[in-house]
Formats: sequence, C-alpha cells, structure tokens
Amino acid sequence: MLQEKTFMRRVLFLFVMALALPSVVWANSINVGNSAGVLSGSSAGLTTSTASFLTSWNGHGGSYGTLTFTTGALSSGSLTAGGVFAGGGSFVMTGNSGTIFSGTFEGPVLWTLYTDGLGNHYYTLSGTLTGTWFTGAVLTGATTQLTVPVGKGFFSGTAALSGGSTTFTAVPEPGTLGLLGTGLITLAGAIRRKFVT
Repeated sequence: MLQEKTFMRRVLFLFVMALALPSVVWANSINVGNSAGVLSGSSAGLTTSTASFLTSWNGHGGSYGTLTFTTGALSSGSLTAGGVFAGGGSFVMTGNSGTIFSGTFEGPVLWTLYTDGLGNHYYTLSGTLTGTWFTGAVLTGATTQLTVPVGKGFFSGTAALSGGSTTFTAVPEPGTLGLLGTGLITLAGAIRRKFVT
C-alpha cells in the first residue's frame, strides 16, 4: 500500500512537470511599444502610410526602429462603426541593423470604435501575429494599436496613431515538446517498473 501511494505521488509529480515545463518554454516574452505614425485605410485594408516609431522594449524607453503593417480586406462591419479585417497582410519591425520581426496577421483583425465621456471617437486595431524574429526563431504575438481621437467625427480614411503595444512569445519546436513528453513517459514507466516488481 505504501509503495502504491509513493508511486501515485511520483506519477502526479511527473504529470505536474509535464504541464509546467512547456509553460517555462513560453515564459519568455518580449513587449515592444510604438508611437506616432499615420494609419490609412479603405475596405481593401488598413496600412501604416507613415511608419510608427518603436519607443520601448520590455519597458525600457529608447529609439529602436520603426513599425509598418497592413491588414487584409474588410470582411464585416465598416470603417466608421468598427468591423473585422481579414488576416494576412504584413507586420514588420525594422531596426537600425535590419529587420527585427517580419510576419503576418493570423485570423481576424478587430477594428473597434470607442467613444469617451466627451463624445470623442477613437479606434483600436488588435490581432494576433506569427512570423520570424531576427534570430530565425518563429514567434507568435498579439498587437493592439490605438488611434488619436478623431473628434466627434468618424474615421474618414486616415488617423494618427497614438501608440501601440505588441507582445511576442516563442513558439516551441514540436520536436522539443515531443522529446520532453517521451522522456517523461519513459521515466514514469521506469518508476512504475521499480515499484511494481
């Protein structure tokens, strides 16, 4: 009975480790902030007609380069009331030494209208990303871009960007996670064999 309890504790420990280790792989994230730039758009999509400046990196201010992006075409809603753009397009961060990140929007890109207490309108653009980091690593991310309030009118084709925030996380290689899982299963089998015999 004591051996059985010990075995169950070890199996539970291995199960917890199997859940915890992949989260450690994903624990490292990179937060990049941007400000300024001009956003232009039509039903064909939104684009940065003037690049936005990368102004923070994991909370540290500075001048890190520029951000440009385009979305897919408007798939529902409207430019004035808010809607959804198709994925695709591009999302590129460029530094002094070349491209930092080059990717695309995955899935829908939300274009949301907000109204403040004074009746001023502003918009947010938010979506998920996937692409390649300058090191060659594949990253996923999420971005939210905020326009400067457009007054009591609505988006009429252009708006200044107030700022934005993008968070990237590494995509673990399937082979790495497969090896981790195989190793944990083998270890569990070895422990079981030791206590059963």
